[in-house]
Formats: sequence, C-alpha cells, structure tokens
Amino acid sequence: MDKEDIVINDKKQLRRETPLLRHIQDLSSRVWVLHNNILTVVPRKEQTVPVTVTLLPCQYLETLEMNRGEPMYLGLKDPECCLFCTQEGQQPVLRLKEGNVLELYSQRESVKPFLFYHNKSGTTSTFESAAFPGWFIAVCSKGSCPLFLTQELGKTHITNFEMTVVE
Repeated sequence: MDKEDIVINDKKQLRRETPLLRHIQDLSSRVWVLHNNILTVVPRKEQTVPVTVTLLPCQYLETLEMNRGEPMYLGLKDPECCLFCTQEGQQPVLRLKEGNVLELYSQRESVKPFLFYHNKSGTTSTFESAAFPGWFIAVCSKGSCPLFLTQELGKTHITNFEMTVVE
C-alpha cells in the first residue's frame, strides 16, 4: 500500500476516501477470477479477465493485534462482495458475502471476520485472517483451484501473491 494513499489521524485510525483497486496473481501468473460465485485462481491467458479486488484499511485498530501487518478489508468491485472468514466444522473457511467494502470500512469498530493482515515482502503479499490468526489466504500449487485458508505458510500451498494497480 502506498503511504500517500492513507491518512493516519491522532486516534490511531486509518482513513481513505476510495478503495485501492488491484488485480492479484500468484508467482506462476495465475490470476484471481470469479467463477460460479467462487473466487478461483486460473492461469492468465489473453481472454482471462481477473477480478478487481478492492482494499481498504481498517480505521479502528484498538481491538486488533499489533505488528501482524496492515489490517485490510478485501472486496470485489464487480460484483460487489467482500471476503470473510468463518468457521465450518473444525476449520476456518474463506467465503464471499454480497456487499460493498466501503460499508465495512464505515463501521465504527473493526469487523474482524472481514479483516486480513496484509504483509508485504518485496513484491509479494500475504493475507492473514484477523479472526483466525495463523490462517492465510492460499491457492493450490498447480492448475486452477478455489482460494482457501491454510496454516501451511509457504509450504504445500501458495500464500504469496503479487498485486498490480488497476487504473
């Protein structure tokens, strides 16, 4: 995230007028797409249109863990929906919910199921669930597959992504 994009005020709040718009891909150039309402990674081809991901920082940091990364809301521009984490059975899962990321951003407190700690290392980023610390957005290592959550950071599954600015 570009530092000039964010205003930090004296109450430890992050403010931003509009979401950052990004395309996200893994290091094998597989991009995030929406297929049958499931966020999926597929190989980039000429006709492939990646989803535009909307990112906004959480304004209220008091209830969040420090030094885990920048807490961000992740959504999709079209159709408007937000990524969130919930528990199904024994394991957290990644889901999409209809809605605008600006609505989450406007809440008067952090909405943890919808927050991800964004960590950037060089050109790659990871997204860790704020509601389920230690669980990261991931994709399978080959082919096309839905996004999911894993605790296996950098092992069997791919958890590092590159983001490119969408104009």
